[in-house]
Amino acid sequence: MKRILIVDDEINIGILLSKFLIRNGFEVSTSTSGSVAMELLAKDNYNLVLCDFRLEDTDGREMLRKIKAAYPATGVIIITGYSDIKLAVELIKMGAYDYITKPLYPDEILNTINKAIETQEVLSKSFPESTAQTAVKKEKNTSENLPDEFIAGDSAVSKDLLRQIEIIAPTNYSVILTGESGTGKESVAKAIHMKSNRRDKPFIAMDCGSLTKELAGSEFFGHEKGSFTGALYTKIGHFEMANGGTLLLDEVGNLSYDIQAALLRTVQERKVKRIGSTKEIDLDVRIIVATNENLMDAIQKGRFREDLYHRFNEFSIHLPPLRKRERDILLFAQSFLDLANKELNRNVEGFSDEVIDCLLTYNWAGNVRELKNVIRRATLLTEGNQIPLKALPLEISTFAKVSAIESAVVNMQSKENNRDLKNAAHEAEYETIVKVLKEVNFNKTKAAKILNIDRKTLYNKMKAINLE
Repeated sequence: MKRILIVDDEINIGILLSKFLIRNGFEVSTSTSGSVAMELLAKDNYNLVLCDFRLEDTDGREMLRKIKAAYPATGVIIITGYSDIKLAVELIKMGAYDYITKPLYPDEILNTINKAIETQEVLSKSFPESTAQTAVKKEKNTSENLPDEFIAGDSAVSKDLLRQIEIIAPTNYSVILTGESGTGKESVAKAIHMKSNRRDKPFIAMDCGSLTKELAGSEFFGHEKGSFTGALYTKIGHFEMANGGTLLLDEVGNLSYDIQAALLRTVQERKVKRIGSTKEIDLDVRIIVATNENLMDAIQKGRFREDLYHRFNEFSIHLPPLRKRERDILLFAQSFLDLANKELNRNVEGFSDEVIDCLLTYNWAGNVRELKNVIRRATLLTEGNQIPLKALPLEISTFAKVSAIESAVVNMQSKENNRDLKNAAHEAEYETIVKVLKEVNFNKTKAAKILNIDRKTLYNKMKAINLE
């Protein structure tokens, strides 16, 4: 039976949590102070500590430091509040498995606890307890040798991404990075380079999407002075610049078929010859390619060479869109806020609850890049210590409202089992209201005027679908 220690100076919360966890098959101990909790940990082994951040005799930061120093194989989950997002990020960096925000929801707590215990079991099996400190130190070092712009997310997919980087980095395998625009493919490529034995050699990124057919050969392979009209000087190509290091070919799917053929020879033979030269230069280059399109589809349509694809595809990593990494959104947002504070010499501490709701609701078509730009802009527009709703772009601040209205209408429709004229009329009415509200960016006065009803009637109709 798995053992959990609850540390919370609010006795009622400790009792409720204890009863809930016992019903779900755990053995539970409780403590109302940090000092007593450390005494209990010294007497018995616990799989997990569930600790409130604010205690009478200490805080979660100090408890985490003590627990990880003395009992590194014991998982720690911190209970914190919405306003402590920045703090929660800091605690995870210190070694906490996760944090749970108030108010507490049973399903969320149970799910997080089960995942934490599963992770700690894997960690414990991988090394004897006597070498636990060394192993924890090694795990902590996975965040080292990473580019400044790389943010190790806390979601399952982000942790899996970091594991894949750790696996592939020490090899010389070519890698294909796939994912939507803005998911951070160049950042991952840099992370692979910096964790490889090539980290002290050049990392060269080349945007294939901006290359014309005429310039591509010169950009890839270089040219000698006078080799063609306009060649006023000798130019070193990107392959030669990256020699000994890593070359990232971004948006490689945009290359013309002719350039792909020339590229294949260089990739196969690992030799390059500048345009206008007879001398071949030996290459020792690791190649990483990035694309936001499906190269297999491009092969089927005759736009990409299958032999070149297989040369590149020694290992592939897919970067999921931000909307599928909801757990990372606030962590990324806080990291971008810290960067924006340094850049703008500001001291904005966090986000209002309304902003947090918007960040978590929005679909982030531009992914991590869009989030970074939004936070940077919002920091510039913020005068207080929290980013307010008005600092967000209108399309983001209204997206949550649109989603709420549409969900409410769908819920209303699903409850109406009788497909009579009265119900159909209600559905059409609310769909019209939603459409008009979206058109006027939720200006109720304008919406009421277009709908030819007074504001009070509009409020009542919005209230009927729980949108006041």
